[in-house]
Amino acid sequence: MTQMYDVVIIGGGIIGSAIAYFLKASHHFQGDVAVIERDPSYAKASTPRSLGGVRQQFSIRENIEIGLFGVDFVKRASQYLSVDNEPVDLGWRELGYLFLASSEGQRILVENQQLQSQCGAKIEILNPDNLKIKFPWLNVDGIALGSFGYEGEGWLDPSLLLNAFRAKARALGVTFLHDEVTEIVKHKQKISSVILDSGVQVGCSFLVNAAGAWGGAVAELAKIQLPVVPKKRIIYGLDCREKLNPKLPLVIDTSGVFIRSEGTGFVCGVSPPAHLDPDAWDDMEVDYPLFDEIIWPAIAHRIPAFEAVKVTNAWAGWYDYNTLDQNGVIGPHGEIDNFFFANGFSGHGLQQSPAIGRAIMELITFGEYRTIDLSRFSHERIIRGSALTERNVV
Repeated sequence: MTQMYDVVIIGGGIIGSAIAYFLKASHHFQGDVAVIERDPSYAKASTPRSLGGVRQQFSIRENIEIGLFGVDFVKRASQYLSVDNEPVDLGWRELGYLFLASSEGQRILVENQQLQSQCGAKIEILNPDNLKIKFPWLNVDGIALGSFGYEGEGWLDPSLLLNAFRAKARALGVTFLHDEVTEIVKHKQKISSVILDSGVQVGCSFLVNAAGAWGGAVAELAKIQLPVVPKKRIIYGLDCREKLNPKLPLVIDTSGVFIRSEGTGFVCGVSPPAHLDPDAWDDMEVDYPLFDEIIWPAIAHRIPAFEAVKVTNAWAGWYDYNTLDQNGVIGPHGEIDNFFFANGFSGHGLQQSPAIGRAIMELITFGEYRTIDLSRFSHERIIRGSALTERNVV
């Protein structure tokens, strides 16, 4: 017997749960929604292992607008996600992002800030003297400029946001199925159903791929090529003897290494060089040489207090990495008109989840974008091999 839903979403992480919430929260959508999630514990899901960052410091206008809606949503989480009038606390810390640029990168930093300001983001450019005044623990050697998000940028507890989306979606009537999709059934140019590992067949009018790091593998079930693979990213927790005031925003060094405050300590990481960054289908091991050889020398130079630090904990998680351009793939497939993508956010999924959830709702409900036009992120650019380059990827 086939179960039938108007919309079936593959993947119950932050993107899939956000889509489910926005669909059922819309007065214009009257259908049934099912979310299929293979791991109800979310033990190895990307969201709980992320840093929960939210920012507007991007170089693509749509990414900036996505970030602006994201922070507005976070600040009004109780208005959107409250169940039984219970307040929603996401652990929001508005301490900002600080991008540092050498003389080679200062032009791009200024151009980005001009666009960000045009969009309404609160970002300021600081010269080395002002950086030193504002952040006295910072070594400005080799720094030409910094851009600081003094409002609307920070981080939250990622598990709290995921759980809030799921709880509100359930309260609105979304069905969560704990199973795994093993087959996608296509009839002519439409998806008719999916078959689960349990043997259950689930029919749908619309199918959404929100499978995170496994989005490419799910697309293959529909014989669609999607350049999304899991990439391992490692976060290291640190303790430092010196007390640094003010608390660190999320500082992105010219080397690409980042570090920020976390409670009474700090967390840091880096995207490894290409030769140390294979696809990571099963690998969750922490690579300590990455810290010793790349991260620690960079943070010790940039913030001298970190010459003496202790690694207190570390963990690995997966990016749903878009190998074409590290931007999301959003919207319908050009030929299979009821198959939708919400994939490849390459580490930005949590902060982009409110806008992506709303965007997919709009496409399914109205057949078009009604708020932020995300047409440039369509699957068509994947087919063309036309990269949409974001200059502020961390």
